Amino acid sequence: MIQSRITSKAQTTVPRAVRTALRLGAGDALAWVIEGDRVTVSLVRAEPADFASFGEWSDPLDSVYDDL
Repeated sequence: MIQSRITSKAQTTVPRAVRTALRLGAGDALAWVIEGDRVTVSLVRAEPADFASFGEWSDPLDSVYDDL
């Protein structure tokens, strides 16, 4: 069994064996599932980016160039 401790600020270190098994790195997101008295932790797999949905990059002038 792999263990870690909770700090006074409710933080913990993900043990090396867990990081290795899940291939975790800096910035990776974890999902926590609570089932009774057990918690399952897993890596959140990112969906491939949908480049058509980047609305923050759209510009009203884009449609001006559609007719060219």
